[in-house]
Amino acid sequence: MTTLNGGSNTELDDKPEVYKLSRATRLFTVWRKLKRSKMAVTGFGIVVFMVLLALFAPIIAPYGQKEYMASYRPPTMEHLFGTDGRGRDMFSMIVYGSRISLYVGAAAVAIELLIGISFGMTSGYFGGKIDEIMMRMTDVIMTLPELMLLILAVALFQVTSVHIIVLIMGVIGWPFMARVVRSEFLSLRERTFVEAAKSMGASSWRIIVHHILPNALSTIIVLATMEIPWYIFYEASLTFLGFGDRASPSWGVLLEGGQYPLLGGYWWVITFPGLALFFISLGFNLFGDGLRDALDVKQIER
Repeated sequence: MTTLNGGSNTELDDKPEVYKLSRATRLFTVWRKLKRSKMAVTGFGIVVFMVLLALFAPIIAPYGQKEYMASYRPPTMEHLFGTDGRGRDMFSMIVYGSRISLYVGAAAVAIELLIGISFGMTSGYFGGKIDEIMMRMTDVIMTLPELMLLILAVALFQVTSVHIIVLIMGVIGWPFMARVVRSEFLSLRERTFVEAAKSMGASSWRIIVHHILPNALSTIIVLATMEIPWYIFYEASLTFLGFGDRASPSWGVLLEGGQYPLLGGYWWVITFPGLALFFISLGFNLFGDGLRDALDVKQIER
């Protein structure tokens, strides 16, 4: 076995070919399990459909975001989902709105991962007083209702930009990710491969990044997948309540605009944005559940 003594020796993360093959085999096994799960395939199909919808929105949408026609037209062949109170084609607005929803979900989760993983792995690996202080901070933030915090922060700073809203959501939503990552690190730091790395003189940073974190990625990936619809719903809830950019085609804005027309019989104004939110949430949750089973990750509940 090689050691770290001297610059010419092989480093700890230099894996022999057999480990590369075993990693490829594990990936193949996960993929095979995913393909066998109807739930995962259905969820993955919905997610891919929504992503393609967002990417090719200018091609798919029959009308532009600033094309106005007669208000409250019912669904017809010309306007598949009807028109809203401003005379915009609802189908086109929902197609363009998918871009905002996917951006919100992905960007907020990225911020949550950055903060949550950093916090959780530091707390879980070093333990002791550091863990105690960091977890008490996390507990305080977790006791506060996220949606109320979001509304308070957005109202306090008079935020209308979706980018700032995403930043606030990611900053507020990281504690749950931090606790999950901490739990994984507390378990993994006691494993034999960590003790072996320590005995060979590996630094704490190297052990965390090259040995423990890769083994915790399965849980992190599954949790991140299932967190995306939460943020999409949070953004829709905020815009539905009147916070956010009302000029955007956000699904929350479309829902907010359909509250009162619904009473007048214009059911399509609120039905189709609601169905879009339902399907994107269903897709990510089904895919996340299937991914959790394929990766053999223990039950995760938010």
